[in-house]
Amino acid sequence: MTTSDTSHSPAHPYTREMAMIHRVFRRESRLLAELVQDVPASDTVRAGILAEHWREYTVGLHAHHTAEDEVLWPALLPHLDLDAEQVLAMEAQHHELTGGMCEVQVLMDRWRARALAADRDELAEALRRHHRQLCAHLDEEEREVMPLVGRHVNDEDWHAVGERGLAETPRNRLMIALGAILEDCPPDERREFLARLPLAARVMWKLLGQRQYRRETRRIRGRHATA
Repeated sequence: MTTSDTSHSPAHPYTREMAMIHRVFRRESRLLAELVQDVPASDTVRAGILAEHWREYTVGLHAHHTAEDEVLWPALLPHLDLDAEQVLAMEAQHHELTGGMCEVQVLMDRWRARALAADRDELAEALRRHHRQLCAHLDEEEREVMPLVGRHVNDEDWHAVGERGLAETPRNRLMIALGAILEDCPPDERREFLARLPLAARVMWKLLGQRQYRRETRRIRGRHATA
């Protein structure tokens, strides 16, 4: 499926930051389907690793959508008239995505128990459907709604969205989350993003975070891991 080219993100910092976050969910949802499909029958250890990664992914996606529904959209809607329909459509799509993720979770739990080939194949197809549905939603949000955010949402409200997401990220996963955001960034975008972080976070990333993220991706992705 063709998705938005986030390497040419709009210049507004809000829309650029949102595209960086969306890039993570596009990548990880695609990889989950590929990784599950590669698991040999009866390999319950590998199934358990990927089931846990799916859990972490869903926690992150739910936190992202909740921050939009409870912080970003309420800040945006008072400024809109007919365009409000586009924002309300985003909320509806969040509910639809949650329903699909619940279906995946049922299949994931069943596959994790015995790692049967038939269960694996059904799960991988459900994950591919989730990826397509998610990408369609993110494409529409970036195309239709983020320009409205750039015009109408102020720095304080945008900062509140980020703080909400940060608060819902476990402290021991902060470097993992940072690595996920930085992984596919062009060099200039990466430098700019790191420059906005507190000094302590930049030092932590350099000394510990990069190695922690590499270990995590190798454990989860196996042969799919990049250098």
